[in-house]
Amino acid sequence: MSLKGKVALVTGSTSGIGLGIARALAGAGADIMLNGFGDTAQIEALRSGIAASFGVKVGYSGADIGKPDQIAAMVADAAKTLGAVDILVNNAGIQFTANVEDFPEERWDQIIAINLSGVFFGMKAAIPGMKAKGWGRIINIASAHGLVASAQKVAYVAAKHGVLGMTKVAAIELANAGVTVNAICPGWVLTPLVEKQLRDRAEKDGKTVEQETHDLVAEKQPMVKFTTPEQIGGLAVFLCSEAASTMTGIPVSIDGGWVAQ
Repeated sequence: MSLKGKVALVTGSTSGIGLGIARALAGAGADIMLNGFGDTAQIEALRSGIAASFGVKVGYSGADIGKPDQIAAMVADAAKTLGAVDILVNNAGIQFTANVEDFPEERWDQIIAINLSGVFFGMKAAIPGMKAKGWGRIINIASAHGLVASAQKVAYVAAKHGVLGMTKVAAIELANAGVTVNAICPGWVLTPLVEKQLRDRAEKDGKTVEQETHDLVAEKQPMVKFTTPEQIGGLAVFLCSEAASTMTGIPVSIDGGWVAQ
């Protein structure tokens, strides 16, 4: 399908899942507003590379998704420089693991601010423009942990469950405004960060990377196979299509059977 003439804002898109989604949307013809942290030169190379590869306009915002005023400013900047935000992908997220009684309060606050409140403030800022145009797609990147829990991930699991609740509320409110709101719930995703973790764990445990990969994925997924950022990007493009125009308010799992158990 073609998203030519549409503008997509993808938070946390300078690496990993967000970058895979941004590339897929650009490949479908959408202009892109990137967001995230990183080395300035590397981000510029990324921005210009996507623009050259797909023949689309690509902007960048360094907005901190933990700060509501910066989120609002980013949406306004995207609308000013690229046009109204037609597609919003709330992807930015952080993680920390510890038992409930040991979980640092500041880590709880950070994860809730970025993984949960950041989604709310992104939708709040983008929805008026979508309603004015009578068309919009909001895709919230949740997780298998939005549907089920794992130990030592209390803030992450709480945030992702909350994201699914917000997705449903916004979908109901926008049901007849031409705007759909859905959530993608990935299982294990092979990002550069995970690849590094696998290499480090394999070296520490005296295993091959293949053995470490199998053990990690098989612990949760019946299908012992990573999802890729590119596959999640393909799903995001589908959710923006006319074929998905009556899909709204749902968690779409892409998790190798994780939550089927």
